[in-house]
Amino acid sequence: MTGKQEKDNNVIQPFEGRKIRTAWNEEKEEWYFAIVDVVAALTQSVDPGAYWRKLKERLKDEGNETVTNCHSLKLRAADGRMRLTNVANTEQLLRLIQSIPSPKAEPFKLWLAMVGKERIDETIDPELTIDRALATYLKKGYSREWINQRLQAIQVRKELTDEWQDRGVKQGVEYAILTDEITRAWAGLSTREYKNLKVLKKENLRDNMSTLEIVLNMLAEATSTTLSKKQKPATFEDSRKVARKGGSIAGNARKEIEANTGEPVITQKNAVDFTKLLGVVIEDNGDN
Repeated sequence: MTGKQEKDNNVIQPFEGRKIRTAWNEEKEEWYFAIVDVVAALTQSVDPGAYWRKLKERLKDEGNETVTNCHSLKLRAADGRMRLTNVANTEQLLRLIQSIPSPKAEPFKLWLAMVGKERIDETIDPELTIDRALATYLKKGYSREWINQRLQAIQVRKELTDEWQDRGVKQGVEYAILTDEITRAWAGLSTREYKNLKVLKKENLRDNMSTLEIVLNMLAEATSTTLSKKQKPATFEDSRKVARKGGSIAGNARKEIEANTGEPVITQKNAVDFTKLLGVVIEDNGDN
């Protein structure tokens, strides 16, 4: 993360009256949290810096690699100056919380245990994954019609990535490049530009699409899959050309729809109100 990114993306997140300094890394699409602020919030230590130093030493002695992988970023200190501060991403932070003996940390630990059990159950019965996705979308306030389209889109995406894997495309960066080609071809925007239009950070782009946007994205991906199976691209660049073609076919459909309706298909609207999601989470915790 560059110095400019650190400065521009510094945000204060409240937690039970405490201020948690955070920084958003746009390139990695990850939030980073000031560890000492989280320690202060969970332990109410009079010297959270000393607490963190002792915890860090203990974890190192135990061979915990989380501490080694934590980074330092310049965050605004109490005196107003930008100072290097130990930070952790979400995964690292949740691991550190497991090592903090505190009543305030206990709900996080219980939640992690519950999530772990759910994932184990889903490896035994994969159908539970679909049930969990359906329940999660319903809690977020999506309509059943939208959810049906979204679940179908997940299947279409899986078929595309399976085809990419068969063609030797590498998961990760190359998947992202091909996805970007498809998105740019049908929507006229790169994936990052699309997310910026909808003012998204970590949120899933497809979860913030309208039904029509999802359908056209599915058309682009399904067409790319069909073309790839037909043409059998031998190299990554060949797969890239197929992705552009598949996306452009859906792009032509988008342009025709817009010509006939007089309205843009791509909108700034999000499919869900995030404040409603927070309310659901709070209600769920209150019921437990």
